[in-house]
Amino acid sequence: MEVLEIYAAALAEYRNKNYEKALEILEEFKKIVPNWAKAILLEAYIRRDQKLYLSEINLLKKFFEVIDIAQERFLTADAYSVLGSALRNLGQSKAAVNCFLNSARLEKNPTAICTEISNAIFAASDVEDFTAEEFQNLYAEYRKNLADIQPYEKISYNHKKLRVGYLSADFKEHPVMSFARSLIVNANKNLFDIYCYSAGKNFDAVTEQIKNSAKIWRDISDLSDFDAAKLIRADEIDILFDLSGHTNGNRLPIMAYRPANVQISGIGFMNSTGLNCVDYFLSDEICAENFSAMQNYFSENMVCMTHSHFCYTPIKKMPAPKIAPCTSNDFITFGCFNNFSKITDSMLRAWKKILDAVPNSKLILKHKIFDTAECKNFVIERLKNLEIDIARVEMRGFSADYLEQYNEIDIALDTFPYNGGLTTCEALFMGVPVISLYGERHGTRFGYSILKNIGLEKFAASNFEEYIQRAMELADDKELIKILRKNLRDSMKNSPLMNAKEYVQELEEFYLAAVQ
Repeated sequence: MEVLEIYAAALAEYRNKNYEKALEILEEFKKIVPNWAKAILLEAYIRRDQKLYLSEINLLKKFFEVIDIAQERFLTADAYSVLGSALRNLGQSKAAVNCFLNSARLEKNPTAICTEISNAIFAASDVEDFTAEEFQNLYAEYRKNLADIQPYEKISYNHKKLRVGYLSADFKEHPVMSFARSLIVNANKNLFDIYCYSAGKNFDAVTEQIKNSAKIWRDISDLSDFDAAKLIRADEIDILFDLSGHTNGNRLPIMAYRPANVQISGIGFMNSTGLNCVDYFLSDEICAENFSAMQNYFSENMVCMTHSHFCYTPIKKMPAPKIAPCTSNDFITFGCFNNFSKITDSMLRAWKKILDAVPNSKLILKHKIFDTAECKNFVIERLKNLEIDIARVEMRGFSADYLEQYNEIDIALDTFPYNGGLTTCEALFMGVPVISLYGERHGTRFGYSILKNIGLEKFAASNFEEYIQRAMELADDKELIKILRKNLRDSMKNSPLMNAKEYVQELEEFYLAAVQ
Protein backbone atom coordinates (compact mmCIF):
# COMPACT_ATOMS: atom_id res chain seq x y z
CA MET A 1 0.00 0.00 0.00
CA GLU A 2 1.31 3.47 -0.93
CA VAL A 3 2.14 5.95 1.86
CA LEU A 4 -0.71 8.28 0.94
CA GLU A 5 -3.11 5.36 0.81
CA ILE A 6 -2.13 4.37 4.36
CA TYR A 7 -2.74 7.93 5.55
CA ALA A 8 -6.08 8.02 3.73
CA ALA A 9 -7.09 4.77 5.46
CA ALA A 10 -6.26 6.25 8.87
CA LEU A 11 -8.18 9.43 8.00
CA ALA A 12 -11.23 7.39 6.94
CA GLU A 13 -11.21 5.48 10.24
CA TYR A 14 -10.93 8.77 12.15
CA ARG A 15 -13.90 10.24 10.30
CA ASN A 16 -15.90 7.14 11.19
CA LYS A 17 -14.88 7.62 14.84
CA ASN A 18 -12.93 4.36 14.85
CA TYR A 19 -10.14 6.00 16.82
CA GLU A 20 -8.22 2.93 17.94
CA LYS A 21 -8.14 1.55 14.40
CA ALA A 22 -6.97 4.93 13.08
CA LEU A 23 -4.17 5.01 15.67
CA GLU A 24 -3.16 1.47 14.75
CA ILE A 25 -2.82 2.47 11.09
CA LEU A 26 -0.86 5.60 12.04
CA GLU A 27 1.60 3.49 14.05
CA GLU A 28 2.35 1.52 10.89
CA PHE A 29 2.55 4.77 8.94
CA LYS A 30 5.17 6.21 11.35
CA LYS A 31 7.45 3.24 10.71
CA ILE A 32 7.64 4.34 7.08
CA VAL A 33 7.43 8.14 7.50
CA PRO A 34 8.18 8.97 11.16
CA ASN A 35 7.81 12.76 11.11
CA TRP A 36 5.20 13.69 8.52
CA ALA A 37 3.39 16.77 9.87
CA LYS A 38 -0.01 15.89 8.43
CA ALA A 39 -0.03 12.47 10.14
CA ILE A 40 1.06 14.03 13.45
CA LEU A 41 -1.79 16.52 13.19
CA LEU A 42 -4.28 13.73 12.48
CA GLU A 43 -3.14 11.92 15.61
CA ALA A 44 -3.60 15.17 17.55
CA TYR A 45 -7.20 15.35 16.26
CA ILE A 46 -7.80 11.83 17.51
CA ARG A 47 -6.42 12.64 20.96
CA ARG A 48 -8.56 15.78 21.06
CA ASP A 49 -11.72 13.78 20.33
CA GLN A 50 -10.69 11.29 23.02
CA LYS A 51 -10.36 14.26 25.43
CA LEU A 52 -6.67 13.45 25.94
CA TYR A 53 -5.63 17.08 25.83
CA LEU A 54 -2.10 16.62 27.20
CA SER A 55 -1.30 13.99 24.57
CA GLU A 56 -2.82 16.30 21.99
CA ILE A 57 -0.61 19.22 23.10
CA ASN A 58 2.53 17.07 23.02
CA LEU A 59 1.73 15.96 19.48
CA LEU A 60 1.14 19.55 18.40
CA LYS A 61 4.50 20.58 19.85
CA LYS A 62 6.07 17.86 17.73
CA PHE A 63 4.08 19.12 14.73
CA PHE A 64 5.56 22.61 15.10
CA GLU A 65 9.06 21.12 15.25
CA VAL A 66 8.75 19.45 11.84
CA ILE A 67 6.41 21.74 9.88
CA ASP A 68 7.59 24.17 7.23
CA ILE A 69 5.25 27.08 7.99
CA ALA A 70 5.99 28.87 4.72
CA GLN A 71 4.94 25.80 2.74
CA GLU A 72 2.05 24.74 4.98
CA ARG A 73 0.32 27.92 6.17
CA PHE A 74 -3.17 26.39 6.21
CA LEU A 75 -2.08 23.29 8.10
CA THR A 76 -0.16 25.38 10.63
CA ALA A 77 -3.11 27.73 11.12
CA ASP A 78 -5.30 24.73 11.87
CA ALA A 79 -2.74 23.36 14.33
CA TYR A 80 -2.57 26.66 16.22
CA SER A 81 -6.36 26.71 16.48
CA VAL A 82 -6.49 23.16 17.80
CA LEU A 83 -3.69 23.94 20.27
CA GLY A 84 -5.57 27.01 21.48
CA SER A 85 -8.67 24.92 22.22
CA ALA A 86 -6.61 22.29 24.09
CA LEU A 87 -4.88 24.92 26.22
CA ARG A 88 -8.17 26.58 27.07
CA ASN A 89 -9.68 23.23 28.06
CA LEU A 90 -6.84 22.87 30.59
CA GLY A 91 -7.39 26.36 31.99
CA GLN A 92 -4.45 27.98 30.19
CA SER A 93 -6.54 30.64 28.51
CA LYS A 94 -3.89 33.35 28.16
CA ALA A 95 -1.71 31.03 26.08
CA ALA A 96 -4.81 30.01 24.15
CA VAL A 97 -5.45 33.63 23.14
CA ASN A 98 -1.99 33.82 21.52
CA CYS A 99 -2.52 30.52 19.67
CA PHE A 100 -5.83 31.66 18.20
CA LEU A 101 -4.23 34.93 17.07
CA ASN A 102 -1.35 33.02 15.47
CA SER A 103 -3.93 30.94 13.62
CA ALA A 104 -5.77 34.05 12.43
CA ARG A 105 -2.53 35.61 11.11
CA LEU A 106 -1.76 32.51 9.04
CA GLU A 107 -5.27 32.09 7.66
CA LYS A 108 -6.23 33.62 4.33
CA ASN A 109 -9.95 32.89 4.37
CA PRO A 110 -11.80 35.88 5.92
CA THR A 111 -14.42 33.64 7.55
CA ALA A 112 -11.72 31.50 9.18
CA ILE A 113 -9.88 34.62 10.35
CA CYS A 114 -13.05 35.92 12.02
CA THR A 115 -13.57 32.56 13.70
CA GLU A 116 -10.06 32.52 15.16
CA ILE A 117 -10.22 36.08 16.44
CA SER A 118 -13.61 35.27 17.98
CA ASN A 119 -11.95 32.30 19.66
CA ALA A 120 -9.26 34.63 21.03
CA ILE A 121 -11.83 37.10 22.35
CA PHE A 122 -13.82 34.31 23.98
CA ALA A 123 -10.71 32.82 25.62
CA ALA A 124 -9.65 36.28 26.86
CA SER A 125 -12.83 36.40 28.95
CA ASP A 126 -11.27 33.75 31.21
CA VAL A 127 -8.06 35.75 31.74
CA GLU A 128 -8.01 37.65 35.01
CA ASP A 129 -5.61 40.45 34.06
CA PHE A 130 -6.79 41.08 30.48
CA THR A 131 -7.16 44.86 30.22
CA ALA A 132 -9.72 47.01 28.44
CA GLU A 133 -6.99 48.13 26.03
CA GLU A 134 -6.14 44.51 25.19
CA PHE A 135 -9.79 43.73 24.52
CA GLN A 136 -10.08 46.79 22.30
CA ASN A 137 -7.00 45.66 20.36
CA LEU A 138 -8.68 42.31 19.69
CA TYR A 139 -11.86 44.07 18.58
CA ALA A 140 -9.87 46.30 16.24
CA GLU A 141 -8.25 43.19 14.73
CA TYR A 142 -11.68 41.66 14.22
CA ARG A 143 -13.10 44.82 12.61
CA LYS A 144 -10.10 45.10 10.29
CA ASN A 145 -11.02 41.77 8.76
CA LEU A 146 -14.52 43.08 7.97
CA ALA A 147 -13.42 46.47 6.64
CA ASP A 148 -14.33 45.68 3.03
CA ILE A 149 -17.98 45.03 3.85
CA GLN A 150 -20.33 47.70 2.56
CA PRO A 151 -23.19 48.07 5.07
CA TYR A 152 -26.74 48.71 3.93
CA GLU A 153 -28.15 52.18 4.30
CA LYS A 154 -30.73 52.65 7.00
CA ILE A 155 -34.38 52.54 5.96
CA SER A 156 -37.35 53.36 8.18
CA TYR A 157 -40.17 50.89 7.65
CA ASN A 158 -43.79 51.51 8.54
CA HIS A 159 -44.93 48.03 9.49
CA LYS A 160 -48.07 47.64 11.54
CA LYS A 161 -45.99 45.44 13.83
CA LEU A 162 -42.32 45.91 14.60
CA ARG A 163 -40.21 43.12 13.10
CA VAL A 164 -37.65 41.75 15.53
CA GLY A 165 -35.12 39.21 14.32
CA TYR A 166 -33.10 36.92 16.59
CA LEU A 167 -29.83 35.52 15.23
CA SER A 168 -28.30 32.42 16.83
CA ALA A 169 -26.69 29.04 16.21
CA ASP A 170 -28.21 27.78 19.46
CA PHE A 171 -31.97 27.53 19.05
CA LYS A 172 -31.95 24.20 20.89
CA GLU A 173 -31.29 22.75 24.35
CA HIS A 174 -28.38 25.07 24.98
CA PRO A 175 -27.52 27.38 27.92
CA VAL A 176 -28.35 30.53 25.98
CA MET A 177 -31.95 29.37 25.42
CA SER A 178 -32.41 29.18 29.19
CA PHE A 179 -32.06 32.97 29.07
CA ALA A 180 -33.31 33.98 25.62
CA ARG A 181 -36.28 31.70 24.99
CA SER A 182 -38.67 34.04 26.86
CA LEU A 183 -37.93 36.82 24.33
CA ILE A 184 -39.54 34.69 21.63
CA VAL A 185 -42.13 32.65 23.53
CA ASN A 186 -43.43 35.59 25.60
CA ALA A 187 -43.30 38.27 22.91
CA ASN A 188 -46.29 40.56 22.54
CA LYS A 189 -47.61 39.26 19.22
CA ASN A 190 -49.98 42.23 18.92
CA LEU A 191 -47.02 44.61 18.61
CA PHE A 192 -44.16 42.45 17.30
CA ASP A 193 -43.53 39.91 14.59
CA ILE A 194 -40.71 37.60 15.61
CA TYR A 195 -38.24 36.29 13.03
CA CYS A 196 -35.64 33.65 13.94
CA TYR A 197 -32.45 33.24 11.89
CA SER A 198 -30.95 29.88 12.76
CA ALA A 199 -27.27 29.25 12.02
CA GLY A 200 -27.25 25.85 13.73
CA LYS A 201 -27.65 22.32 12.41
CA ASN A 202 -28.87 20.27 15.38
CA PHE A 203 -32.50 20.62 16.41
CA ASP A 204 -34.60 19.25 19.28
CA ALA A 205 -37.83 19.85 21.21
CA VAL A 206 -36.66 23.33 22.29
CA THR A 207 -36.14 24.19 18.62
CA GLU A 208 -39.70 23.14 17.82
CA GLN A 209 -41.11 25.28 20.61
CA ILE A 210 -39.21 28.31 19.35
CA LYS A 211 -40.20 27.66 15.73
CA ASN A 212 -43.84 27.44 16.77
CA SER A 213 -43.59 30.71 18.72
CA ALA A 214 -41.95 32.72 15.93
CA LYS A 215 -43.83 34.17 13.01
CA ILE A 216 -40.99 33.37 10.59
CA TRP A 217 -38.23 30.77 10.90
CA ARG A 218 -35.23 31.01 8.58
CA ASP A 219 -32.50 28.41 8.31
CA ILE A 220 -29.35 30.33 7.34
CA SER A 221 -26.86 27.61 8.27
CA ASP A 222 -25.81 27.03 4.65
CA LEU A 223 -25.94 30.68 3.56
CA SER A 224 -22.88 32.91 3.30
CA ASP A 225 -22.78 35.98 5.53
CA PHE A 226 -23.55 38.13 2.49
CA ASP A 227 -26.58 36.05 1.47
CA ALA A 228 -27.85 35.79 5.05
CA ALA A 229 -27.63 39.58 5.43
CA LYS A 230 -29.40 40.00 2.10
CA LEU A 231 -32.21 37.72 3.32
CA ILE A 232 -32.59 39.63 6.59
CA ARG A 233 -32.63 42.89 4.67
CA ALA A 234 -35.33 41.56 2.36
CA ASP A 235 -37.39 40.62 5.43
CA GLU A 236 -37.34 44.33 6.39
CA ILE A 237 -36.23 43.65 9.95
CA ASP A 238 -36.47 46.67 12.24
CA ILE A 239 -34.36 45.24 15.09
CA LEU A 240 -31.79 42.44 14.81
CA PHE A 241 -30.65 40.86 18.08
CA ASP A 242 -27.50 38.73 18.01
CA LEU A 243 -27.62 36.07 20.75
CA SER A 244 -24.11 34.63 20.26
CA GLY A 245 -21.45 37.32 20.48
CA HIS A 246 -18.06 35.66 20.03
CA THR A 247 -19.19 32.18 21.11
CA ASN A 248 -18.90 29.02 19.01
CA GLY A 249 -20.81 29.08 15.72
CA ASN A 250 -21.50 32.81 15.82
CA ARG A 251 -22.41 34.74 12.67
CA LEU A 252 -21.33 38.22 13.77
CA PRO A 253 -20.07 39.18 10.27
CA ILE A 254 -23.75 39.28 9.24
CA MET A 255 -24.19 42.21 11.61
CA ALA A 256 -21.37 44.05 9.82
CA TYR A 257 -23.64 44.36 6.77
CA ARG A 258 -26.15 46.16 9.02
CA PRO A 259 -29.21 44.47 7.51
CA ALA A 260 -31.43 45.98 10.24
CA ASN A 261 -31.87 49.57 11.33
CA VAL A 262 -31.23 48.82 15.00
CA GLN A 263 -28.78 46.09 16.03
CA ILE A 264 -28.30 44.65 19.53
CA SER A 265 -26.18 41.96 21.14
CA GLY A 266 -26.11 40.31 24.55
CA ILE A 267 -27.36 37.35 26.61
CA GLY A 268 -25.33 34.68 24.76
CA PHE A 269 -21.97 36.34 25.45
CA MET A 270 -21.22 38.57 28.41
CA ASN A 271 -18.71 40.88 26.73
CA SER A 272 -18.70 43.24 23.75
CA THR A 273 -18.88 42.26 20.09
CA GLY A 274 -16.40 45.05 19.34
CA LEU A 275 -18.44 45.98 16.24
CA ASN A 276 -19.37 49.59 15.59
CA CYS A 277 -22.39 48.41 13.60
CA VAL A 278 -23.93 46.93 16.77
CA ASP A 279 -25.74 49.82 18.42
CA TYR A 280 -26.57 48.41 21.82
CA PHE A 281 -25.48 45.78 24.32
CA LEU A 282 -28.08 44.42 26.72
CA SER A 283 -27.02 44.79 30.34
CA ASP A 284 -28.59 45.76 33.65
CA GLU A 285 -28.08 48.28 36.43
CA ILE A 286 -26.03 45.79 38.44
CA CYS A 287 -23.68 44.58 35.71
CA ALA A 288 -23.18 48.10 34.37
CA GLU A 289 -23.23 49.88 37.73
CA ASN A 290 -19.91 51.64 37.07
CA PHE A 291 -20.95 52.76 33.60
CA SER A 292 -17.87 54.82 32.67
CA ALA A 293 -15.43 52.03 33.56
CA MET A 294 -17.61 49.45 31.85
CA GLN A 295 -17.81 51.44 28.62
CA ASN A 296 -14.04 51.11 28.20
CA TYR A 297 -14.57 47.43 27.44
CA PHE A 298 -17.37 47.99 24.91
CA SER A 299 -17.98 49.43 21.47
CA GLU A 300 -21.78 49.36 21.93
CA ASN A 301 -23.97 51.63 24.04
CA MET A 302 -25.20 49.84 27.16
CA VAL A 303 -28.92 49.18 27.58
CA CYS A 304 -29.49 48.85 31.32
CA MET A 305 -32.50 46.77 32.32
CA THR A 306 -34.00 47.69 35.68
CA HIS A 307 -33.37 44.23 37.12
CA SER A 308 -31.74 41.32 35.32
CA HIS A 309 -30.57 41.57 31.72
CA PHE A 310 -31.75 38.01 31.12
CA CYS A 311 -34.73 35.97 32.24
CA TYR A 312 -34.04 32.46 33.50
CA THR A 313 -36.49 29.79 32.37
CA PRO A 314 -35.31 26.18 32.79
CA ILE A 315 -35.41 24.19 29.56
CA LYS A 316 -34.71 20.88 31.28
CA LYS A 317 -36.83 18.95 33.75
CA MET A 318 -35.38 20.00 37.08
CA PRO A 319 -35.28 17.37 39.85
CA ALA A 320 -36.59 18.29 43.28
CA PRO A 321 -34.07 19.60 45.83
CA LYS A 322 -33.33 17.19 48.66
CA ILE A 323 -32.22 17.88 52.19
CA ALA A 324 -28.87 19.70 52.42
CA PRO A 325 -26.09 17.10 52.90
CA CYS A 326 -24.70 18.95 55.92
CA THR A 327 -27.89 17.90 57.73
CA SER A 328 -26.57 14.36 58.04
CA ASN A 329 -22.86 14.95 57.39
CA ASP A 330 -20.52 16.40 59.99
CA PHE A 331 -18.87 18.52 57.30
CA ILE A 332 -19.68 21.09 54.60
CA THR A 333 -19.50 20.14 50.94
CA PHE A 334 -18.52 22.89 48.51
CA GLY A 335 -18.87 22.41 44.76
CA CYS A 336 -18.24 23.93 41.35
CA PHE A 337 -19.77 22.54 38.14
CA ASN A 338 -18.47 25.39 35.96
CA ASN A 339 -16.38 24.91 32.83
CA PHE A 340 -12.86 24.06 33.98
CA SER A 341 -11.40 26.71 31.64
CA LYS A 342 -12.84 29.32 34.01
CA ILE A 343 -10.91 28.03 37.03
CA THR A 344 -7.81 30.19 37.47
CA ASP A 345 -4.96 29.68 39.93
CA SER A 346 -6.25 32.69 41.89
CA MET A 347 -9.58 30.92 42.23
CA LEU A 348 -7.92 27.72 43.38
CA ARG A 349 -5.89 29.60 45.98
CA ALA A 350 -9.10 31.12 47.34
CA TRP A 351 -10.72 27.68 47.48
CA LYS A 352 -7.69 26.33 49.37
CA LYS A 353 -8.13 29.04 52.01
CA ILE A 354 -11.83 28.20 52.30
CA LEU A 355 -11.11 24.48 52.72
CA ASP A 356 -8.38 25.21 55.27
CA ALA A 357 -10.71 27.49 57.26
CA VAL A 358 -13.73 25.14 57.29
CA PRO A 359 -12.82 21.96 59.21
CA ASN A 360 -13.35 18.64 57.41
CA SER A 361 -14.95 20.37 54.41
CA LYS A 362 -14.65 18.89 50.93
CA LEU A 363 -14.87 20.22 47.39
CA ILE A 364 -16.59 18.55 44.44
CA LEU A 365 -15.45 19.62 40.96
CA LYS A 366 -17.48 18.37 38.01
CA HIS A 367 -16.62 18.79 34.34
CA LYS A 368 -15.89 16.69 31.27
CA ILE A 369 -12.15 17.27 31.75
CA PHE A 370 -12.28 14.63 34.48
CA ASP A 371 -13.55 11.98 32.05
CA THR A 372 -9.97 10.81 31.38
CA ALA A 373 -7.25 9.75 33.80
CA GLU A 374 -4.71 11.81 31.86
CA CYS A 375 -6.52 15.12 32.38
CA LYS A 376 -7.57 14.23 35.91
CA ASN A 377 -3.92 13.63 36.82
CA PHE A 378 -3.01 16.96 35.23
CA VAL A 379 -5.50 18.74 37.51
CA ILE A 380 -4.25 16.77 40.53
CA GLU A 381 -0.70 17.98 39.88
CA ARG A 382 -1.96 21.53 39.48
CA LEU A 383 -3.75 21.31 42.83
CA LYS A 384 -0.70 19.81 44.52
CA ASN A 385 1.47 22.65 43.22
CA LEU A 386 -0.91 25.03 45.00
CA GLU A 387 -0.66 22.89 48.16
CA ILE A 388 -4.34 21.88 48.09
CA ASP A 389 -5.13 18.69 50.00
CA ILE A 390 -6.15 16.27 47.21
CA ALA A 391 -7.92 14.00 49.69
CA ARG A 392 -10.53 16.73 50.18
CA VAL A 393 -11.23 17.27 46.46
CA GLU A 394 -13.46 14.95 44.46
CA MET A 395 -13.28 15.21 40.66
CA ARG A 396 -16.25 13.98 38.66
CA GLY A 397 -16.60 13.70 34.90
CA PHE A 398 -19.60 14.46 32.73
CA SER A 399 -22.88 12.67 33.47
CA ALA A 400 -26.46 13.22 32.38
CA ASP A 401 -27.64 13.28 36.02
CA TYR A 402 -25.50 16.29 36.94
CA LEU A 403 -28.52 18.23 38.22
CA GLU A 404 -29.25 15.50 40.77
CA GLN A 405 -25.68 15.83 42.00
CA TYR A 406 -26.38 19.35 43.27
CA ASN A 407 -28.18 17.50 46.07
CA GLU A 408 -24.73 16.43 47.30
CA ILE A 409 -23.51 20.03 47.65
CA ASP A 410 -24.15 22.53 50.44
CA ILE A 411 -22.52 25.62 48.89
CA ALA A 412 -21.53 26.33 45.28
CA LEU A 413 -18.40 28.38 44.55
CA ASP A 414 -18.54 30.61 41.48
CA THR A 415 -15.61 31.29 39.15
CA PHE A 416 -13.83 34.55 38.33
CA PRO A 417 -13.24 36.50 36.09
CA TYR A 418 -15.88 34.71 33.98
CA ASN A 419 -18.78 33.88 36.26
CA GLY A 420 -21.09 30.96 35.81
CA GLY A 421 -24.40 31.83 34.18
CA LEU A 422 -26.54 28.76 33.73
CA THR A 423 -24.51 26.83 36.32
CA THR A 424 -25.27 29.53 38.90
CA CYS A 425 -28.99 29.55 38.09
CA GLU A 426 -29.20 25.76 38.14
CA ALA A 427 -27.39 25.54 41.48
CA LEU A 428 -29.72 28.13 43.00
CA PHE A 429 -32.80 26.44 41.52
CA MET A 430 -31.64 23.22 43.17
CA GLY A 431 -31.52 25.06 46.51
CA VAL A 432 -27.73 25.46 46.60
CA PRO A 433 -26.53 28.98 47.60
CA VAL A 434 -23.72 30.38 45.45
CA ILE A 435 -20.78 32.51 46.55
CA SER A 436 -19.75 34.82 43.69
CA LEU A 437 -16.93 37.29 43.11
CA TYR A 438 -17.33 40.40 40.95
CA GLY A 439 -14.99 43.00 39.49
CA GLU A 440 -14.95 45.83 36.97
CA ARG A 441 -15.51 43.85 33.77
CA HIS A 442 -19.03 42.99 32.65
CA GLY A 443 -18.30 39.26 32.51
CA THR A 444 -17.32 39.33 36.17
CA ARG A 445 -20.62 40.79 37.38
CA PHE A 446 -23.53 38.68 36.20
CA GLY A 447 -23.14 36.31 39.16
CA TYR A 448 -23.66 39.35 41.38
CA SER A 449 -26.65 40.38 39.24
CA ILE A 450 -28.28 36.95 39.60
CA LEU A 451 -27.79 36.94 43.36
CA LYS A 452 -29.06 40.48 43.86
CA ASN A 453 -32.15 39.79 41.79
CA ILE A 454 -33.16 37.00 44.18
CA GLY A 455 -32.25 38.95 47.32
CA LEU A 456 -28.95 37.19 48.06
CA GLU A 457 -26.48 39.96 47.25
CA LYS A 458 -24.74 39.30 50.58
CA PHE A 459 -23.23 36.22 48.91
CA ALA A 460 -21.49 38.38 46.28
CA ALA A 461 -18.03 39.73 47.07
CA SER A 462 -15.97 42.53 45.54
CA ASN A 463 -12.56 40.97 46.31
CA PHE A 464 -11.00 37.61 47.13
CA GLU A 465 -10.81 38.28 50.88
CA GLU A 466 -14.56 39.00 51.01
CA TYR A 467 -15.26 35.96 48.82
CA ILE A 468 -13.41 33.67 51.25
CA GLN A 469 -15.11 35.32 54.23
CA ARG A 470 -18.61 34.94 52.70
CA ALA A 471 -17.99 31.23 52.11
CA MET A 472 -16.68 30.74 55.67
CA GLU A 473 -19.63 32.57 57.24
CA LEU A 474 -22.21 30.62 55.28
CA ALA A 475 -20.44 27.32 56.04
CA ASP A 476 -20.73 28.19 59.73
CA ASP A 477 -24.51 28.67 59.46
CA LYS A 478 -26.01 25.25 58.76
CA GLU A 479 -29.50 26.43 59.68
CA LEU A 480 -29.38 29.07 56.94
CA ILE A 481 -28.13 26.47 54.44
CA LYS A 482 -31.11 24.25 55.32
CA ILE A 483 -33.57 27.14 54.99
CA LEU A 484 -32.14 28.13 51.63
CA ARG A 485 -32.32 24.54 50.39
CA LYS A 486 -36.02 24.53 51.19
CA ASN A 487 -36.95 27.99 49.90
CA LEU A 488 -34.54 29.04 47.14
CA ARG A 489 -36.55 27.61 44.24
CA ASP A 490 -39.69 29.50 45.20
CA SER A 491 -37.66 32.65 45.86
CA MET A 492 -36.27 32.46 42.34
CA LYS A 493 -39.68 31.87 40.78
CA ASN A 494 -41.03 34.96 42.56
CA SER A 495 -38.04 37.16 41.69
CA PRO A 496 -37.32 39.47 38.72
CA LEU A 497 -34.86 36.84 37.50
CA MET A 498 -37.75 34.60 36.42
CA ASN A 499 -40.50 37.15 35.79
CA ALA A 500 -40.80 36.65 32.04
CA LYS A 501 -43.82 38.94 31.65
CA GLU A 502 -42.23 42.04 33.18
CA TYR A 503 -38.81 41.29 31.67
CA VAL A 504 -40.10 41.01 28.10
CA GLN A 505 -42.39 43.98 28.53
CA GLU A 506 -39.51 46.21 29.66
CA LEU A 507 -37.28 45.11 26.80
CA GLU A 508 -40.05 45.54 24.24
CA GLU A 509 -40.59 49.10 25.48
CA PHE A 510 -36.93 49.69 24.69
CA TYR A 511 -37.41 48.16 21.22
CA LEU A 512 -40.19 50.63 20.45
CA ALA A 513 -38.16 53.58 21.72
CA ALA A 514 -35.01 52.52 19.85
CA VAL A 515 -36.79 52.35 16.49
CA GLN A 516 -38.50 55.69 17.05
